[in-house]
Amino acid sequence: MNASVTAQSTGTSAPEFLAPSEFLDSASDAVRRFAVSTVGNAGSNVEKAVRLYYAVRDGIRYDPYSIRAVREIFVASHVLAAQAAFCIPKANLLAAAARAVGIPAGIGLADVKNHLTTRKLRELMGTDIFIHHGYTVLLLDGRWVKCTPAFNIELCRKFDVLPLEFDGVHDSLMHPYDAKQQRHMEYLKDHGMFAEFPYERVIGDFRRMYPTFFKQQVSGDFEQEMPLHP
Repeated sequence: MNASVTAQSTGTSAPEFLAPSEFLDSASDAVRRFAVSTVGNAGSNVEKAVRLYYAVRDGIRYDPYSIRAVREIFVASHVLAAQAAFCIPKANLLAAAARAVGIPAGIGLADVKNHLTTRKLRELMGTDIFIHHGYTVLLLDGRWVKCTPAFNIELCRKFDVLPLEFDGVHDSLMHPYDAKQQRHMEYLKDHGMFAEFPYERVIGDFRRMYPTFFKQQVSGDFEQEMPLHP
């Protein structure tokens, strides 16, 4: 399903948001084991979602240099094996893990202006506009809740970014300011949520927006670089 949908257009059953897919491979052994072991004895779906959120946020290191025009890196089970990913694959993993324990989930995409980056990443991207920033949308207690498991706690501490908390009730999106009250991230356009990650659309837009990035083999340790504040 490549067309975006709104929370109002999906009922509480939302069968397409529970089914395994290519990128949200919730039926894979790896994702199922991860999800079941993470939720443990959690009683409610809200508690399960919160546990899964923190496991993905802090258990998978954020790595913007892992972006490749390769389908595999966006697959949830691959993210578990790699233990590092950027925002979209991490959001895919959280959505897949939620589906594996019976929570309807999808992937959300939004364009953002990122004020907190590094000199190297800014030069490679050629802009501080990050299109198709990924977040997860979960159906909890009859309503869709957004959450962003992108930045692990170690990275937040290094870059003086307030870590995003999630209670399963309120939306958890990128803070507009970092811990020093400097501009961190602005949401420019929300593309809605998807039952399946729209690979062709996103990669096509990435190639047009960041031609320099995709013309070379990019590598680095983002967590060890110095933040480039405005």
